[in-house]
Amino acid sequence: MEEKPEWWASPATLGLFGFGMTTILAGLNVGGWIAAGPVLAMALFYGGTAQFLAGAIAFRKGNMFGGAAFASYGMFWWAFNWFNTQYGTLTNDYSVAAFMFVWFLVTLTFLLCAYKHGIGVFLVFLTLTIAFILLTVLFWDAAAGHALTMSDAQIIGGEIVLTGFLAWLTGTADLVNWNYGRKLLPL
Repeated sequence: MEEKPEWWASPATLGLFGFGMTTILAGLNVGGWIAAGPVLAMALFYGGTAQFLAGAIAFRKGNMFGGAAFASYGMFWWAFNWFNTQYGTLTNDYSVAAFMFVWFLVTLTFLLCAYKHGIGVFLVFLTLTIAFILLTVLFWDAAAGHALTMSDAQIIGGEIVLTGFLAWLTGTADLVNWNYGRKLLPL
């Protein structure tokens, strides 16, 4: 039986789409535009699972950055989903702020390495770092008893939607450029 060399496609499109689509829905939820149900479903089946699979493929290909990023954020979405389904909603105590803060730290680490992987990846991690700072403050204030105004929620939600949109755009550029064999989209 003839052996063929193993070949794996880039997992970037799958991982960026999983992250981007789930993040857009999460931002729409934070902004008060949609309910949490679609976010939780997407977090489990696309944001979590697709990203974790993309991370495993990236590790298999020897890509430490992509593997660690996609697997980490895949696990983020699984943890986020579990947290929400166990408590029914995100609680107003400091545990949610702590959850968002540790993810800010993880994201900051990836941001330090992101520029090497292109402007699209850098912008995703820059806006994601900002999103986790905003979410940490939001949940810290909620735990302290401060009510969030609708305009503040919409600003934070809009920033999160922007993060997801940039991930989708970067994933689209990855797929289109691969499909046509040349750089048609500059991300």
